[in-house]
Amino acid sequence: MSPVPASILRALSITDPSKASLSTAELGSGFTNTGAIHAKVPSADGQSEEEHRYFIKTSKVGDTAAKEMFRGEYESLNAIAKCVPGFCPRALVWGPLDEADGTSYFLATEYLDLGVGTRSGQSLAHRLGKLHTTPAPPDPETGRRRFGFPVPTFCGDTRQSNRYYDSWADFYANERLRAIVETSTARNTRDASLCELVERTANVVVPALLRDGHLGFDANGKGEGITPVVVHGDLWSGNADRGRIIGSGHGQDEEMGDVVYDPSSCYAHSEYELGIMKMFGGFGSVFFTAYHRIVPKTEPVDEYEDRVRLYELYHHLNHHAIFGAGYRSGAVSIMQKLLKKYDG
Repeated sequence: MSPVPASILRALSITDPSKASLSTAELGSGFTNTGAIHAKVPSADGQSEEEHRYFIKTSKVGDTAAKEMFRGEYESLNAIAKCVPGFCPRALVWGPLDEADGTSYFLATEYLDLGVGTRSGQSLAHRLGKLHTTPAPPDPETGRRRFGFPVPTFCGDTRQSNRYYDSWADFYANERLRAIVETSTARNTRDASLCELVERTANVVVPALLRDGHLGFDANGKGEGITPVVVHGDLWSGNADRGRIIGSGHGQDEEMGDVVYDPSSCYAHSEYELGIMKMFGGFGSVFFTAYHRIVPKTEPVDEYEDRVRLYELYHHLNHHAIFGAGYRSGAVSIMQKLLKKYDG
């Protein structure tokens, strides 16, 4: 157990430092340091004390991206929790660990008790299906539901700017495919052939599959297009588990069920979520059958598999940008197959 930094105590309104402690036992993360706070705080009536638990992330020393990273996760968690209470912990507060330092930050959330039983495809399908059938809030500047997100988010340590677009095809081509190539080039050496393939995919495959007036319409032209919804954005099997939130004060939030965490959200086409889920596996046919009863495959249904592969492509490119050449072949294979089918 360690003392809790004063900045976190102030943010959580914990007035007695002697009644709070920070534990980092059995906790870890690739890009941040993590821990749990145990605190005794006065009850609402002031007559007794209650034990509260909080989950804490702190940035590593000198991480200049931490401010945007934690703000993005704060907004992502609360966007999900607002649509589906109990599906993820609510973010409580984020801010600088040391106001004079300006490079180290923290994020405090509700405490998620994980590993309580085995994850159920049915439970995850129900909660994710509810998330993906709840329209995203309107963009406050235009009053329209648009594709994007109010703040940048991070997928791994890759910054995603999430600028708003009226067209999903334009958002995906620019904010995901073209943007990740720019990130990869900045981090690594320029890969001319990979860049060319991505640009051809953005110019040819994206409009073929995702263009306005096509996506969301059947072969007879019947449909309504697609409505932006909140997606987790990084939903591989390591970011989902069985558990429940503890001490939230909201009874519905504390129900046992499948939960998610470490999101990288945006307002997107619901099927965008499925790209990384298919890439790494771990969800199974029970989940997908139950999920599609709640969220039917988007029209044209016969292009569903190609769309999911196109969405999976982004995550291959992102892993290539983060980890190197090992993911290049997967990205190239997807693009070559889609271009063979849709280019001319």
